[in-house]
Amino acid sequence: MGTQDNEQTATTGRRTLLGAAVLGAGGVLGLSGQAEAAGGGHGGGGLESLPKPTIIGHRGASGYRPEHTLGSYQLALDLGADIVEAGDLVPTRDGHLVCRHEPEIGGTTDVASRPEFAGRRKTKSLDGVATTGWFTEDFTLAELKTLRATERIPANRPHNTLYDGRWAIPTFEEVLAWQDEQTRRRGRQVWIYPELKHPTYFREQGLGLEERVAKVLRRHGKDRRDSPVILQSFEPTSVQRMDKLVGNPLVVLLSGAATRPWDFERTGDPRTVADLVTPAGLREIASYAQGIGPTLDLVIPKDAAGRLTTPTTLVRDAHRAGLLLHPYTMRNENPFLPAEFRKGTDPDAYGDVFGAYRAYFATGIDGVFTDNPDTGLLARQDFVNR
Repeated sequence: MGTQDNEQTATTGRRTLLGAAVLGAGGVLGLSGQAEAAGGGHGGGGLESLPKPTIIGHRGASGYRPEHTLGSYQLALDLGADIVEAGDLVPTRDGHLVCRHEPEIGGTTDVASRPEFAGRRKTKSLDGVATTGWFTEDFTLAELKTLRATERIPANRPHNTLYDGRWAIPTFEEVLAWQDEQTRRRGRQVWIYPELKHPTYFREQGLGLEERVAKVLRRHGKDRRDSPVILQSFEPTSVQRMDKLVGNPLVVLLSGAATRPWDFERTGDPRTVADLVTPAGLREIASYAQGIGPTLDLVIPKDAAGRLTTPTTLVRDAHRAGLLLHPYTMRNENPFLPAEFRKGTDPDAYGDVFGAYRAYFATGIDGVFTDNPDTGLLARQDFVNR
């Protein structure tokens, strides 16, 4: 999820929490009783079959493993996540879809240490921002498969660097096969939540994402309204295009209120996110999507000191329009928490994330993206049993 997402993160006490999570994944963290009470279990059916608040493993369990790796996705399931955000989808030069947070892969792979690819380093304009590095669209799939994934934010998650080099970059096809395997092994439907990254940028390069994603989903029989694959994008026109190609549940991601989606920038649409979250804007989104993925600040703004203020009417207005809300992103480490929930100044230390969950769950959100699914599930248990 999201380029616009605030990017950084941390880990003191992590091993204790993680150990408890693994031990409890089949019991406490499964939360079968609490999940039923909160809105359904993990059986078949569409979105209504998911527990609420839904706990979505952001790029897997990226608080504990390098993001967008099969290791991260697997751990998210082991920790009990209801959905795994398996796939920020970007294309290769030869048209395959792979899972990386951004097309620029210098910060999430070992490409910078590979002399054979030194000449691929470039500066490009990525959604209007000059970005220097190595880009997936300049590599074939075979070349990308020689690279290994690394931790994106080692300053906040030094423990995750233990796993640098362990996993390759997964393809979307591999993720869908993994989903089927895990569904069989676990005896319950595994859900995934891929994002189409920078669709306008790639369409302008002749690498349109929507048609490629739709083709792969159709091949796997996962292009229907009740399919366990939710698709999301920060570009509303991309979501509208997907609505014409597949029947999957669709979600429009929303960044800061003053920002404009890049597809709006390119087409001259003057609207900002602030316009999209008005009742009229939400009704329009509801004509082609089933949900929104707003930044948490659109749910509860922060003041100049970084403390939470009064919740907005977004949850109420979205629900009135018939939309689900899955805001992003809950993380355990101090830098990512509202100021009143931080403990000390160590960027690798955990703050009072349970207090933050209580504040956000109280607004009525339908779910949340989290880098730490085990923590999210415990927070949901507290909330449901409150």
